[in-house]
Amino acid sequence: MTDTDELYEIRVEMRSNTYRVFSFFDEGRLVIAINGFQKKTPKTPRKEIKIAERIKSEYFDEKEK
Repeated sequence: MTDTDELYEIRVEMRSNTYRVFSFFDEGRLVIAINGFQKKTPKTPRKEIKIAERIKSEYFDEKEK
């Protein structure tokens, strides 16, 4: 399983702009919202996915300490 298997996008549309916020679940109950960005193309930028994957990994690494 990769980090993106359980990484979700929350979409917010305001006028003609679309914003995305990556999120994930912690223990199935807690939603952790991370890494917001403005999406300007139909495809999600790989750079933004990598940032979200890193933040998610850091979250669970810190939680284990």
